[in-house]
Amino acid sequence: MLKKNDIINLHIDSCTADGSGVGRYDGMAIFVPAAAAGDDISAHILKVKKTYAFAKVEKIIKPSESRIQPSCPVYLKCGGCVFAHIDYAEECRIKAENVKECFRRIGGVEPEFEEITPSEKPEGYRNKAQYPVAADNGEIKMGFFSPHSHRVVHCPGCRLQPKEFEGILNAFDKYIRSENVSVYDEALHKGLLRHIYLRKGVGTGEIMVCAIINGSRLPNESKLVSVLTGAEPNIKSIIINSNKEKTNVIMGEKCRTLFGTDCITDILCGLKFRISPLSFYQVNHDQAERLYAKAAEYASLSGSETVMDLYCGAGTIGLSMATKAQNIIGVEIVPEAIENAKENAELNGIKNARFICADAAEAALELEKEGVSPDVIILDPPRKGCSPEMIKSAVRFNPDRIVYVSCDPATLARDCALFKDLGYAAVKAAPFDLFPRTGHVESVVLLSQQKPKFTVDVNIDLDELDATSAETKATYDEIKAYVLKKYGLKVSHLYIAQVKQKHGIIERENYNKPKNPNAKQPQCPPEKEKAIMDALKHFGMI
Repeated sequence: MLKKNDIINLHIDSCTADGSGVGRYDGMAIFVPAAAAGDDISAHILKVKKTYAFAKVEKIIKPSESRIQPSCPVYLKCGGCVFAHIDYAEECRIKAENVKECFRRIGGVEPEFEEITPSEKPEGYRNKAQYPVAADNGEIKMGFFSPHSHRVVHCPGCRLQPKEFEGILNAFDKYIRSENVSVYDEALHKGLLRHIYLRKGVGTGEIMVCAIINGSRLPNESKLVSVLTGAEPNIKSIIINSNKEKTNVIMGEKCRTLFGTDCITDILCGLKFRISPLSFYQVNHDQAERLYAKAAEYASLSGSETVMDLYCGAGTIGLSMATKAQNIIGVEIVPEAIENAKENAELNGIKNARFICADAAEAALELEKEGVSPDVIILDPPRKGCSPEMIKSAVRFNPDRIVYVSCDPATLARDCALFKDLGYAAVKAAPFDLFPRTGHVESVVLLSQQKPKFTVDVNIDLDELDATSAETKATYDEIKAYVLKKYGLKVSHLYIAQVKQKHGIIERENYNKPKNPNAKQPQCPPEKEKAIMDALKHFGMI
């Protein structure tokens, strides 16, 4: 029986989404980080469960054809680049297969899958980094947390970050030592400097530096400005973020600008975007442009649509589609991001965009009360995906299409299953590798209303039904088309029937009545009732 510390020979058959090789020993699955499919290895067993075990590579007996020499000396300690030992083409294949498998296994749906779009730059692609700072036996460490711990692995020269970031960290190190700045200790909740947060506008070259501190001020802040700007001339913003809470959350709520501007500017999809420290912004600039182009393709806009962009961040997705839509409505819970979104619309001369600061589900309900009727809904939620309430709110709008952008294929597949139950099927899906060498992958999915598979054509003689002359003057579809064209509103058959009944246009018995006599029907909003009345007058029905 297999037990801890056993050394076994193992052939690696496949690779998981987090970069671990998988082999089988006496029918038991063995998971081995830093192993590649096709490897023959000597494996050191670390932990044994009932049906599976974990091991580490003791020795590579015969390497896989997809195995490469990692470029980072600390990748095993850091744990961020789980695919650093695997050829990039094979990494993309694994990620694409993971997306498909999540849809099959978790969502029970299988849309038409497009080929994964690889990144043209597998290294140096990130425009954002958050470095925890720690002290270890008097040595300052800046880098990333080791897997499943809060032990900082020193890595100022991360291969995924822009080259300028290493120079900025070295300047911070110089400042910390010269001013004897204390470093935060999580266990004791003491010390001043917690994180160093860097952002770069790839299209402009502008850099933001944000020091996250357990306090309000740093010692000799003018010295910090001098050291940083001397090391990197493209720094346009230096900000102090105060986080005095005993928490794992990196950023606090209060920001103070020490040097330059409150935001930096980037150019994405031909538009200028102002980005604050708290704004969401895709970390891979070039891949984000390709991702947004695919989202626009799936949205299939003709210029007459109302687009609702939920979880809009700084407004990037919605604003990138503004010239192709009639109206854009963005919703985001972070106030600073909404202010950025409004500024970004003004900066680019976009007049048909409106932004609301609220929880996405709550905002959806408020917009529904206003009578807003989006043709297309864009969803780009955080990793946890959408709540069931959010999904129900989106479906109640009855949009023609929903375009869902996600950084987690598992929660995406789960949500697509919920959408399917509510009448929206995942039609197409396209993975994008926005995070090369890591275990993450982005996807965009088109969800469309499910149509009946079969239709029946029936010819009806209106005279036989004793229809009134008013009823024969315009069909429901003609009324709907008139209201949409003149007012930009989408109205249902139910709403039209309610207004017709109010004005004495007799409907046939049981028309649009609920199946359950105790069920509550939605009532036509005043704005839509007014538009329907105008249509009835236009067609000479009242």
